[in-house]
Amino acid sequence: MNAHMLSTRLAQIASFVPEQARLADIGSDHAYLPVYLASTGKIDFAIAGEIAQGPLQAATSQIKKYGFTHTIIPRLADGLAAIQAEDQIDTIIIAGMGGLLTKRILTEGQAEGILTNKERLILQPNNHEQLLRHWLATNYYQIYDEEIIEDHDKIYEIIAAFPQKKHEYTLKELYFGPILMEKKSVVFQKKWQKILQTKQKILINLKNAQYPPADKIDKIKKEITWIKEVLE
Repeated sequence: MNAHMLSTRLAQIASFVPEQARLADIGSDHAYLPVYLASTGKIDFAIAGEIAQGPLQAATSQIKKYGFTHTIIPRLADGLAAIQAEDQIDTIIIAGMGGLLTKRILTEGQAEGILTNKERLILQPNNHEQLLRHWLATNYYQIYDEEIIEDHDKIYEIIAAFPQKKHEYTLKELYFGPILMEKKSVVFQKKWQKILQTKQKILINLKNAQYPPADKIDKIKKEITWIKEVLE
């Protein structure tokens, strides 16, 4: 399987996977990522976790097609329950889901003792990125890399983190992404310019309301100030 067969989003996620990782791809979407990583020799063991029979069949077919039945194991399970202790997983990918669902998967995995806070996490939520950064910060993970990309007119953020004893983040870093606000890429600026315009419109509407909500107005004003500072 060639790199050009991967979407820009999946190729970027793949680049965050360390050499010889023992990988769990949760919600594996035809097992595209593990198959690609196995075909390039980057990994020699992966679990492709799916919650429903249909997607599991699609992943199984893909794994068979490329001849990786001994390398990639498809498993039917909810979230991190796809991982077994003997798998010795050290890297977990959760990509293409909402931020709230991603957080639930991580929280449940932790409660069940599957997520042992030794694993590297590569997360690509479709929304609520700030919420996930808060979760990482409060659960002793350090964000060591991030990327923001545009793929088929959609903007995605990818967050890579590993366990750390304690790492302090400012609220602003959690809001924008500590690495993303350093890189300030073209896509990052595009995203926040658009959000700035939306928030400015919301602020006008709130101020013009019959009973302007002071707390909401203050919150939006603070966010607008932050965005302007970061874009400067």
